[in-house]
Amino acid sequence: MNAYRKGMLAVASAALAALAAAHTAHAADAKLSIMVGGATKIIYLPARLTEQLGYFKEEGLDVEILSQPAGVDAENELLAGAVQGVVGFYDHTIDLQSKGKEVEAVVVFGKVPGEVEMVATRAAGQIKSMADVKGKTLGVTGLGSSTNFLTQYLAFKAGVAPSQYTVLPVGADNSFMAAIRQSRIDAGMTTEPTISQLLKTGEAQVLVDMRTAEGTTQALGGLYPASSLYMQRAWVEGHKDQVQKLARAFVKTMRFIKAHSAEEIAQKMPKDYYGNNRELYVKALGASLPMFTDDGRMPAGGPETVLKVLSSFDPTVKGKHIELGRTFTNEFVDHVAR
Repeated sequence: MNAYRKGMLAVASAALAALAAAHTAHAADAKLSIMVGGATKIIYLPARLTEQLGYFKEEGLDVEILSQPAGVDAENELLAGAVQGVVGFYDHTIDLQSKGKEVEAVVVFGKVPGEVEMVATRAAGQIKSMADVKGKTLGVTGLGSSTNFLTQYLAFKAGVAPSQYTVLPVGADNSFMAAIRQSRIDAGMTTEPTISQLLKTGEAQVLVDMRTAEGTTQALGGLYPASSLYMQRAWVEGHKDQVQKLARAFVKTMRFIKAHSAEEIAQKMPKDYYGNNRELYVKALGASLPMFTDDGRMPAGGPETVLKVLSSFDPTVKGKHIELGRTFTNEFVDHVAR
């Protein structure tokens, strides 16, 4: 009888081990959903480019790229557990920690925001700097978005209080351009390729340029790490193998961007990203390439700049103790380099 029981236990143990192995394999192969705060924005190019280059598949990953027009909406999807990762601005990790949410950037794509404060040409005579936005309406992608954060800081730095101007959420791309055309906003913050489109039509002009390290340092006082892949810390801790594969795929993409021209990169993108104006898209992409990191690492001093900016105006961050070391990790990208 004992031998029989032992045999049955052995069979049961083997079955349980097989089930556990199958569950682990299924978890590793499970679809990962990544929400992008506006997939067609060039600042978030690495998300779709990685898919186009086949790097997710090379890592054995099944990744679904989804898009929301504003980063704050993508952030909410992550907190609700609807997606596993967000390609959005790093500053959300600091803002969320101040609210008791643990989120960290695992790959950093942009060492600068890639954002530009554009002023409508009809208002350019009145608005020559951010000090002139009193009584004006400023467009952002969404309330609580990174464009909103940066707009508030630039106004604050210029001595303009939030009560002295109006912020209007107008989205990005076509909806942003429509807001300029319809005179619903006097100025607003947007990214490429919208910047180049507005410059080409002459409907808007550059007021503050944060597409380069020089422009960003002048506007914000240092490098401002921006577009990144961020995830809930608890999920990262429980899925290190999948996160490592994601990091490897994205670092390959950053190296591809570094080694290729705007024209060569554009050839890899879906046609709907540039529509009927491929030449304009290539030009916008060329203007944006300096913003990207070479290796996905967090730039030194970057988190401190972001914290300084948010602490100046964000009531949820101001005066709070923020552990910057818990808002990002280089663990996974460093492993790729080894």
